Amino acid sequence: MKPDWDKLALEFEGSASVLVADVDCTTEGEDVCSRFGVSGYPTIKTFFADGEEPEDYKGGRDYASLVNHVEENLLIACLISDPDNGCSDKEKAYIEKMSSKSKVDVVSQLDRLSGMKNQSMKKELKGW
Repeated sequence: MKPDWDKLALEFEGSASVLVADVDCTTEGEDVCSRFGVSGYPTIKTFFADGEEPEDYKGGRDYASLVNHVEENLLIACLISDPDNGCSDKEKAYIEKMSSKSKVDVVSQLDRLSGMKNQSMKKELKGW
């Protein structure tokens, strides 16, 4: 599991909303582990920005499952109202470009993108 965990940490290394970390409960992390009820190893906990109690992660331990969990539950999507928090440079440029467009142009683009939503598309074309 450790190689997939480390790969996950690298995947989200520059994220403004996700931090992937590990704690060694047998050494300097004993206090942290005790505070959050970690008694078996490895244990994965999901912490949320709003300060809620962490949740035990019960999903798969492979890389694909871990990425899916992060993307579905933790990753803050790019928001037009706050592009500096969670938006890539490419997304920011698109927001800026569309902000200068007329309402008719924006609606036209939205219609075009909505029509593409359920179509088959290569993964690399779906992302930013």
